Amino acid sequence: MSRDELAARQAELVAALVAGGPMPAGFDEAGVRAAATALLRKRAGEVAAAWPALRAYLDDRWTEVFDAWAAGRPPRGSLRDGWDLARQVLPPAPGGLRHAEALIERAQREARLAYDGANPPRARRLPAVRRTPSATVVQLAGRTFTRRRGSG
Repeated sequence: MSRDELAARQAELVAALVAGGPMPAGFDEAGVRAAATALLRKRAGEVAAAWPALRAYLDDRWTEVFDAWAAGRPPRGSLRDGWDLARQVLPPAPGGLRHAEALIERAQREARLAYDGANPPRARRLPAVRRTPSATVVQLAGRTFTRRRGSG
């Protein structure tokens, strides 16, 4: 087997393991599926650790929502995966304390980092302000400040 053929087979296996790709010929399907499930659980755990308020907001739906979102998407790191997931599942309207905390978590990241969904996040150089229904987040000189509004 040539180096190029080996690289192609490895790419097929990686795609099957982490991006929902087709099963490559010659591999044990049950073993590959078990490994893919384990890698998905590991990925979900890493994203949950990086985005604890998002994880708390989704609560017992976390696994179901994360699995549906991650299907066919290769991992891009827990920060980016969580950010992309948050952009998709967090409605902007208020929806309780867990929802408010998840919106604040996302606003804090958006104030601190610039991320367009395609390129890796990078630190902001200029001041930034992000608002949620329950807080204002300000980034100034590399520090992030959050002022929560009272509930009345």
